[in-house]
Amino acid sequence: MAHFAQLDLNNLVTQIIVVSNNELQDENGIEQESKGIEFCNTLSEGTWVQTSYNATIRKNFAGIGYFYDQSRDAFIAPQPYPSWVLNEETCRYEPPVPKPDNTNTYIWDETTASWILQS
Repeated sequence: MAHFAQLDLNNLVTQIIVVSNNELQDENGIEQESKGIEFCNTLSEGTWVQTSYNATIRKNFAGIGYFYDQSRDAFIAPQPYPSWVLNEETCRYEPPVPKPDNTNTYIWDETTASWILQS
C-alpha cells in the first residue's frame, strides 16, 4: 500500500489516503509516483505528494497539519514549542536541551526550557 498526502495552497497537509500499489504501476509494472497522483486526482482534485509510512522518502510520514517543504522535499510537523529548533538533516524539531536518557517519564516545560520529571 502507498500513502499520499493532499496539500492546500500553503503546502499544508489536509488529508492522507491509502492507495493500492497496483494504482502506481506503469505499463511495465514499475511503481511511479506520478501514476499514484493521477489516481488521487480521480478521487479529489488537488496537489498530491507521496509519503512513506516508514519515512523512506520525504524524511517523515505526513500528518494532517504538517508542512511540505519543496526545497527540502520533506514533510515537517508543526513546531511543538517556540524554543525547539528544526534539525535540517532529519526535518524534525529538537529541544534546546536533550531529554534525559533513562526510563523515567518527562514532559517539556517551555517556561523553564527544561524537562520535568513526571511522578
